[in-house]
Amino acid sequence: MIPAKTHRATPGQTVGPFFAYGLEYAKQHEVVFPHSPGAILLLGTVSDGAGAPIPDALIEIFGADADGSVPRARGAFRRDNHTFTGFGRAFTDDEGQYEFWTRTPGGIQGRPGFFAAIVFARGLPDKLHTRIYVPDDAAALAADPLLSALDEDERATLVAIRTPEGHLRHDIRLQGEKETVFLAF
Repeated sequence: MIPAKTHRATPGQTVGPFFAYGLEYAKQHEVVFPHSPGAILLLGTVSDGAGAPIPDALIEIFGADADGSVPRARGAFRRDNHTFTGFGRAFTDDEGQYEFWTRTPGGIQGRPGFFAAIVFARGLPDKLHTRIYVPDDAAALAADPLLSALDEDERATLVAIRTPEGHLRHDIRLQGEKETVFLAF
């Protein structure tokens, strides 16, 4: 017989003060070599509830390749300028901005392409999961089960904006007005 629990689970802890130690590696934000065919920037700002930039957040993304296939290649921590692994990690700068060199993820079976994203930041007891959808296929966005369950303002927090240069911009707001929709895990 298994004894009943007598202790509560340990609560989450905020990250820091040595947040970046052991997390950084060369070219971590280059999911794809910047000058390769189809390379785009995914960029944005991470801000707090008052709209102030967060200068030391960490964003991790994972996305499909342009054809919608899920990368299975090894080497996410050792970039070779050729292999697309789908995974990247970027810290925000003093203005709260992050950027990744990647490819536009393709959708599959009528679903829109998106990046799975995780946000780590000072003061957060747990990481935050979200998605960054590609804005190019309005019909696929409208049919997506997650997006269709949200109201228009909430959906807008998950869909990137295509810049005139062909890049993707997506800002992440941790709380308050226009708070990004985060997923429970």
